[in-house]
Amino acid sequence: MNNKRRSLDMPLLSPGMMAVLAAQFLSALADNAILIVAIAIVKAQALPHLVPLLQESFVVPFILLAPFVGQIADRFPKGYVMLTGNVLKFSGALAMMLGVDPLSAYGLIGIGAAMYSPAKYGILSQMFGAALLVRANGMMEGSTIVAILLGVLLGGWLADHSLTWAFAGVMSAYGLAAFANLFIPRLPAENSGASFHPWVLLREFIAALVLMFKDRDERFSLLGTGVFWGSGTTLRLMLFAWVPAALLITGNQTPANLMGVVSVGIVAGAAIAGMWISLAKVNRALIGGLLLGPAILILAFVTHLTTAMFCMACIGVCGGMFVVPLNALLQECGHETIGAGNALAVQNFVENIAMLLFVGAYSLAATEMPVDTTFAAFGLVMLLAIGALTIFRFRRTD
Repeated sequence: MNNKRRSLDMPLLSPGMMAVLAAQFLSALADNAILIVAIAIVKAQALPHLVPLLQESFVVPFILLAPFVGQIADRFPKGYVMLTGNVLKFSGALAMMLGVDPLSAYGLIGIGAAMYSPAKYGILSQMFGAALLVRANGMMEGSTIVAILLGVLLGGWLADHSLTWAFAGVMSAYGLAAFANLFIPRLPAENSGASFHPWVLLREFIAALVLMFKDRDERFSLLGTGVFWGSGTTLRLMLFAWVPAALLITGNQTPANLMGVVSVGIVAGAAIAGMWISLAKVNRALIGGLLLGPAILILAFVTHLTTAMFCMACIGVCGGMFVVPLNALLQECGHETIGAGNALAVQNFVENIAMLLFVGAYSLAATEMPVDTTFAAFGLVMLLAIGALTIFRFRRTD
């Protein structure tokens, strides 16, 4: 594919990194607030069965555009690609505010997010070498999770009080994120000669997908992050059904608050990963992954809000320890082989296939099983999935 690339080895607290973090924080805050607002809209329309479909309308663009967005991220300066993604997200939020069907409007936001994601992580491997990449990822994940925390809290509160103010806040955040994108250093494109012929891009994407799954470390990262984000997306949706049934609390605020608690936990887990898990010792991330299933299983039997908050915090810590090192591993491997943008497009493809499967399975299970049984089954599936990944990691060699 591409020749080995050099990183600029920027200081971790450089102005360029601050611009990247600011843009990501504001964009992620708006992403999470608009989801809560969209859920509130479909619930107000007495269409709660559309809640899983909202997530799927966001996920489908990631899958369909996966062969193309990685090449875009590598073909152009990544700061400009991030700017374009934020403009598309702003347009989707505006469309939803103007009364466009929430599934369609949220799908447009998904298109912007699909473009944005390979660029936001791929730029880190251009800015930092292996020695700082895990710490840079920890900072990125930390800022993202704080944004998720504030986004779901503000989105939940505003959705219960004023959709007009909710939309105003979301669009302001997207606008400020686009402004911050202008201050990201204009780094050279990783692959300025990339082709834009659809069939060529599709063949190259398939070749990249096959190549990454042949590599032991990249396969480990793809499968691990896929399971994590598939389960995390499903858990977020399950809370809106579980909270009224188990905690006897109605409204959008409590599920949003619990999502925020998970976010705080992931920040802590990301910090632990940055201090304790280097790329050379990336297998330590499996400790956090193996604890996710039991934590979710325990949550299935919880009936008190305080205990639920503690369980959600534990889930967040375990998740942060698990996913941050795997993201860094994939970025480093992809940066050295097929380009960080391409590698992250493949990662998004795998993760969103996992999300589609997890959310689809939950949608089917929710019509057949009580909420607490669904939760318990979900925890068991997570335990088995990460357990299988652990066995696969240590038994298979290339």
